[in-house]
Amino acid sequence: MDDRPSDKARTVQVPGLLGTLLLCLLIGMSGCGGESTSTDADGPVVIQYWEKWTGFEADAMRAVVDDFNASQDRVFVKMLSVSGVDQKLLLSTAGGNPPDVVGVWTHTVPVFAEKGALTPLDQYLAEAGIVESDYIPAIWSCCRHRGFTWALPATPASIALHWNKAMFEAAGLDPDKPPTSIQEFEAMAEQLTLVELKRSGETVRVRFPELTEAEREAKVFRIIQLGHSPKEPGWWLEVWGYWFGGEMWDGERAVTAKSDENIEAFEWFADYSRRYGQRNLDTFGASFGNVSSPQNPFLNGQVAMVIQGPWMHNFIEQYSPGMRWGVAAFPSALGQGEPPVTVIESDVLVIPRGAANPDEAFEFIRYVNSRGPMEKLCLGQRKFSPLTDVSETFISQHPNPYIDVFIELAKSPRARSWPTLPIWAEYKDEVRVASDQVYSGGTTVPAALGKVQVRMQKRFDRVLRRWDLVEADRLAEWGGR
Repeated sequence: MDDRPSDKARTVQVPGLLGTLLLCLLIGMSGCGGESTSTDADGPVVIQYWEKWTGFEADAMRAVVDDFNASQDRVFVKMLSVSGVDQKLLLSTAGGNPPDVVGVWTHTVPVFAEKGALTPLDQYLAEAGIVESDYIPAIWSCCRHRGFTWALPATPASIALHWNKAMFEAAGLDPDKPPTSIQEFEAMAEQLTLVELKRSGETVRVRFPELTEAEREAKVFRIIQLGHSPKEPGWWLEVWGYWFGGEMWDGERAVTAKSDENIEAFEWFADYSRRYGQRNLDTFGASFGNVSSPQNPFLNGQVAMVIQGPWMHNFIEQYSPGMRWGVAAFPSALGQGEPPVTVIESDVLVIPRGAANPDEAFEFIRYVNSRGPMEKLCLGQRKFSPLTDVSETFISQHPNPYIDVFIELAKSPRARSWPTLPIWAEYKDEVRVASDQVYSGGTTVPAALGKVQVRMQKRFDRVLRRWDLVEADRLAEWGGR
């Protein structure tokens, strides 16, 4: 899995020649992206493909690229791993010299589309007979914005509860029965929390429920082991409201940061520091290492339950082989019988606006989105296919023993993505600031989220006013491709 990307991509207005020169400097000795035709007039059309992946993820896609190149002689794909691909996509498009295909993330699609950096794919899809029902619905929706389709998925992921079965057994819990409600989850998290303190001059270790009321109130303990931390790993902190029935906007023109459901979610989040003490949590968390390291607190037995994606299996196999673990839906506050909640994300393939060979670029994207190549790519990256048509052997051969759980979560009616808002990068930062404030006890949850709502609604209103002025022209332009 790649490190979490920055949402702060900016549009860079650069004249064509200067943009091309700067782009060459950014990419270094690898060459400029606009080189798109074979030197042999009778040879195939060469398309440039920029991808953010490195390591085994890049290797998995290179194998698919090699298969595509070998399958026909009309198009030849040159794949290049590019760091900071989101900013370089904008720069190359502004400079009039973009590559033909770029691999980005779903949360960047709305921003890039509204900045005029992408080519809508709807006419290509219609000609190819590719339709919504070919894909898991939540993943398909991530590729669309303002009624147009801007991308096709590569490797998707959903997130789920991971628990350490050995730690469950040590705490007297059934290792094969994960929590199914938020109330049960909290009770288990407390039972799994081990603390150390002084009693009658002696140092003792007890489980959190065994503390007296006075000991809890005084926070006179040191955390040795934690059942759960909502800040670990903290990648989806902004959307905890999803598990409480909340949304971050109404899907049209209103920000909903201060909804009752989001307030309930952030009260739950803030209660961790109230219950265990912020200083205790900070001291305990100071020893946490990177997710992809032996110091990962879930892998080394410091935290018993975390929310993570299918890539966690890779880290378990590498850094904690032999660990007994399980995967299930992260419990919600919505009540029994409600569909499970998850956040879905996906790597996607797009065609930049102004690409020299968009037809050939789509031919490659279409190939990747056929069943065989897609399954090869997703197996290579240890993820699941976004397609509804999956071979019988895909799950049985998958190295992650719980891949079927992630697939079913992605199909849930309550599978949610990052909000498709052009202001989401700023919105996300504001929510993070608010979460820090309520976690430290510096303000109340309603006050913190209320401030976010006011600030972000003003920002959103400005964006919407600009959109209202250009909407008709943009829609006409996109419809004509």
